[in-house]
Amino acid sequence: MKLNPIYTQMGVTIFEKMSALCREGDRINLGQGFPDDTGPPQLIEAAARALRERSNQYPPSAGVPELRGAVADYYARTQSLDFTSDNVIVTSGATEALAAAILAVVNPGDEVILFAPTYDAYAPLVRRAGGVPMFVPLHPPHWHYGREAIEAAMSSRTRAIVFNDPLNPTGTCASAEELAMLADLCVTHDLIAICDEVWEAVRFDGRPHTSLVAQRGMAERAVKIGSAGKIFGVTGWKIGWMCAAPEMAAVLARAHQFLTFTTPPALQYAVAEGLADDGLIAERLAGWSHTREALAILLNDAGFAALPNAATWFTCIDLPASGIGIDDAAFARRAVKEAGVATIPLAPFYEACPVTTVVRLCHCKPEPMLAEAVRRLAEFRDGL
Repeated sequence: MKLNPIYTQMGVTIFEKMSALCREGDRINLGQGFPDDTGPPQLIEAAARALRERSNQYPPSAGVPELRGAVADYYARTQSLDFTSDNVIVTSGATEALAAAILAVVNPGDEVILFAPTYDAYAPLVRRAGGVPMFVPLHPPHWHYGREAIEAAMSSRTRAIVFNDPLNPTGTCASAEELAMLADLCVTHDLIAICDEVWEAVRFDGRPHTSLVAQRGMAERAVKIGSAGKIFGVTGWKIGWMCAAPEMAAVLARAHQFLTFTTPPALQYAVAEGLADDGLIAERLAGWSHTREALAILLNDAGFAALPNAATWFTCIDLPASGIGIDDAAFARRAVKEAGVATIPLAPFYEACPVTTVVRLCHCKPEPMLAEAVRRLAEFRDGL
């Protein structure tokens, strides 16, 4: 029996691997990104109310009108984007949105620019569509986007870029100059941008998120992907969406209809209510800002060197600058087994020439858990 080699040659993700190790004994999971609370009570009550009072049958494939409208209103209010419901397709999480967008955009033989460190779903999805990933490396500590390096990776077959901003795993945000440069490249070379912007509401630099979609010439050639799981910290709900010009959105919807077709309606109704509540969104961000700062202080006091970051639930530490002489994979493997703390090495976010000196920690955890994790990691480091 011959199965698809894309998957037979693929292991489980680093996130699943590290989380599985945390199920053994008294271990702290700062690896896979999710908060340790149950989510906002008002959002859960909205979902429960919808389960009792609204339909539990198939909703429209593109999403319930209430959520499509709420997404459009949210972006108009927070990012000044001129969206209506016709721009929005609801998906079962952002990863499904990525899959639908890539399948709708990429033809066999097309090349797609990916920036490394690269979220691990991108390259397999491009290959499944018949495309060829072309990697452009970004470098610590600032992970800047350089036009020369991007153009060097391009050819006449380049069809699209996948752009993750804010960037997982580094927690950095593209500058206004970098956004303008990327937009100009897309317009000049007739590229489509698939914009993974799931961390748009989880920024700690006091700046509103600016989408690549808002840049000159991008409204008709960009797909914007968002996630309720990241905005509200309910990752298990798997409510995401794609936003694009109506003509493109209609094509994206056709790819979506043969993936998950639709998404649980009660959760859609609840997210629609949540997106209208700016206070709730601000409250979630404030909580994560507090634990992010708490982790930064703990790491500094323990002699760990954190890299600059402005967004996401993640803080990266520079191993050599923290007095650690082993690479990221060895550190992560030994730390979970010997210190009982799971981290994520950055090397798996690369297919070639990886950065091996950085590990990622998740900071959206209770302060006592963060304090104990840093204590254990410091003790482990000092014993190396």
